[in-house]
Amino acid sequence: VIVSYDVLPGVITVAQALTDEVLLFPGHGSNVCMSIPAAAPVDFSECEVVVTANIVNQRVAPSPLEGRVSASRWEDDGRLTHWHSGQGAHPVQERLCEWYSLDPAMVRVITPDVGGGFGAKASVYPEETLVPWLARAVGRPVRYTETRSESMNGLGHGRAQTQKLTIGGSRDGRVTAYQLDVVQDAGAFPRIGAILPFMTRMMLTGVYDIAAAELSSTAVVTNTVPIVAYRGAGRPEAAAAIERAMDLFAAEIGMDPVEVRRRNLIAADRFPFTTVTGTTYDSGDYEGGLDKLLAAVDYAALRAEQQQRRDRGDVVQLGIGVSVYVEVTAMSGGGELGQVEVTPSLTGDGVSVRVVTGTTPYGQGHRTTWAMLVADTLGVPMDSIMVIHGDTDLVARGSVTGGSRSVQLGGTNVARAATLVADQARSVAARLLEADVADVVITDGVFHVAGAPAISRTWTEIVAAAHTSSLTLFGEGDFEQAGGSFPSGAHLAVVELDTETGRAVLRQLVAVDDAGKIINPLLAEGQIHGGLAQGVAQALFEEFVYDADGNPLTSNFADYGIVSAAELPSFQTVHAETPSPLNDLGAKGIGESGTIGATPAVQSAVVDAVAHLGVRHIDMPCTAQRVWTAMQAAAAN
Repeated sequence: VIVSYDVLPGVITVAQALTDEVLLFPGHGSNVCMSIPAAAPVDFSECEVVVTANIVNQRVAPSPLEGRVSASRWEDDGRLTHWHSGQGAHPVQERLCEWYSLDPAMVRVITPDVGGGFGAKASVYPEETLVPWLARAVGRPVRYTETRSESMNGLGHGRAQTQKLTIGGSRDGRVTAYQLDVVQDAGAFPRIGAILPFMTRMMLTGVYDIAAAELSSTAVVTNTVPIVAYRGAGRPEAAAAIERAMDLFAAEIGMDPVEVRRRNLIAADRFPFTTVTGTTYDSGDYEGGLDKLLAAVDYAALRAEQQQRRDRGDVVQLGIGVSVYVEVTAMSGGGELGQVEVTPSLTGDGVSVRVVTGTTPYGQGHRTTWAMLVADTLGVPMDSIMVIHGDTDLVARGSVTGGSRSVQLGGTNVARAATLVADQARSVAARLLEADVADVVITDGVFHVAGAPAISRTWTEIVAAAHTSSLTLFGEGDFEQAGGSFPSGAHLAVVELDTETGRAVLRQLVAVDDAGKIINPLLAEGQIHGGLAQGVAQALFEEFVYDADGNPLTSNFADYGIVSAAELPSFQTVHAETPSPLNDLGAKGIGESGTIGATPAVQSAVVDAVAHLGVRHIDMPCTAQRVWTAMQAAAAN
């Protein structure tokens, strides 16, 4: 077969898309797929100082450790078993039932251990849905495993916003007006990328109390990989814009950027706080987080070192960047399945605890965290607890794990389920101990009357007595969170920048993060470190690039600037704790915070290193070429 192709003009950039000269969907009549008009133009007429800037939040490839993998097998009874390396089994089951006209009872989806997702695997992709069809066509199980290049060019991309910001206020450092105009590249097919600006608008003013603020947005389609959710999804874009705006405003009035931020922070006694765009923050202490950050570093000494290098005219200059952020997690609230059941151990020695959760971990450590919650409530060893997830035959319902929602929703329901089981067991123990149930306590897995531990019953005895009475020790949480929670933090980055080459090296990154009550500090630390690494990567290295004809130029790790440990310093992390009032645990999400706080801090540090040379802004990634070019342009002016 010989195929003859007619080359059609492409739409590669948002600027090309906005002209509508070439329409990707002629029937639609425009390349614009979604618009958010500003409710009213922000009035800057009374501002003493007004600063504007055009900035780019570049396109990046999520690049999870494991690419997309799907496998399908048709059983003899006509059932479909489908394995999927995504972020939730039940949404995949729903799609397969829809596309293959099958009853849910005829489709089993298993999402086993998954090597990362970062939001990009929350979607169900066309290639994955073809695997069952191929398996049926050949009469054998079929597996699809994408290569790294296929992942770079097929898995959804992130970010890709072009922003124009305008910020205004008084010379004493108070910001009173802020406008952000966004053009969102949605890629070839408008998935979640088209609505990311809604989330950017939600977090528009960040941690700052700004009286007048508005966002307008236009999302367009282009001949590029579709934009999907990527670690933060709309919130990092908002933080990057407002933090750059604060830096530019501080530079314009000649005030330290930390002081400008402090003067505009929402006070801790004003929560719950509703922003000018209608977002209600549940709790927070933004100035407290900033104070913790400054206590963790010697900010004055850093500024003194910077000034000394500038005075000497050193080739290697020091840059210091600060960001203060807030984000939303579990954005829409809701719930997630959590069930706990205690049964006799199969070995006949002790008991077995079965936890069923609707969440799907892909690196977050849900098994460990849920087991900790149950072990703390029931007093049983963690090795007696089995956590089941990601299997539609074993888990009644579930959704996509994303938006840093799992501990708040799934964890709360697992904890509630464990409490129900503990109450049932205490009732059995009360009967065996001939005591009032209100007097029975559990201490290290042993039931006894409070203050009288000498007479007690073990879990083994409780389960046996319950079995004799045909009583099942089972609980299911019924928690539905009313809305999103709002973790926050403050990050500081220090870079050393060679002014002869433009190369910036990250010397120090300090992160203060407040995610409410932390259940497992070690796992939270891992989430923070991962987010920080990706934040640094976007600020300094990563960008997915197309040429003028739409050919991808960065479709493998040889060309794409994926970060490695060699480019990263040891991170210094500090935990703050402002519990959320929205759930029993007081928890907020932590999985995306690093990417939201670190990215603007590192970018700011690079710009700060050459600010004395007249450089005002450098778009990410702040590569040596971009830094050198910015310095040359500043020198020419």
